[in-house]
Order: sequence, then structure tokens, then C-alpha cells
Amino acid sequence: MDRRNEPFARDADLGWEPAGEGVTRKILTYRDEVMMVRVRFEAGAVGPAHSHPHIQCSLVESGVFEITISGRTERLRAGDSFTVPPGAVHGAKALEAGVLVDVFTPMRADFVS
Repeated sequence: MDRRNEPFARDADLGWEPAGEGVTRKILTYRDEVMMVRVRFEAGAVGPAHSHPHIQCSLVESGVFEITISGRTERLRAGDSFTVPPGAVHGAKALEAGVLVDVFTPMRADFVS
């Protein structure tokens, strides 16, 4: 179901979907200009290096992650955040099980197609 432009999203109504080995994601809310996604990682799971044309801002909701952006790696914990410029190669490794909250602009149409 396309929830584009629906102003409210209730967590209990949203499902998790596979997003890689040990990684699941939940599309929270979105419109054409912006999207919010919760991404859950098992300990040791990797979000492989990739790039996309979207700006991405992310919050470490829980856990500990090694985040690499354009060849620079930092260890981030709950409450820390990062920004990925358009086209930058980036990836994540969960050192502990945890959750990232990602915001993309514009929305990731590939996540809902």
C-alpha cells in the first residue's frame, strides 16, 4: 500500500521487511520530498558499501555501529548521528545489535516500488 503523503504512521501497523542478511527495515512515513525509515541490525550485520543520489541523515537509535562515509570510519553509539551527501559511498557494521533511523531526501522510491 502506498502511504505517500499520509501524515501519520502508527508503528504497530507497519511491518518489517528484509534488507540484507541480519538487517530489516520498516518504512515509517514519507512523501515525495522526504522519507523516514527504521533499520534494525543484528550484531555483526553489515550494510554493504553503496551510494545513492539522496541526502541521508541518520540517528543511531540503539546499539553501536562502525559507519564509513567516503573512506572515513567512525564508531557511533545511541544518540549519535551522521549525514551522507548525495553520491557518497557509505556503509555500516553493527558492533552490537541496534537500530538506525534514516531520513532521505528526496524519498527512496525504490523502497516502496
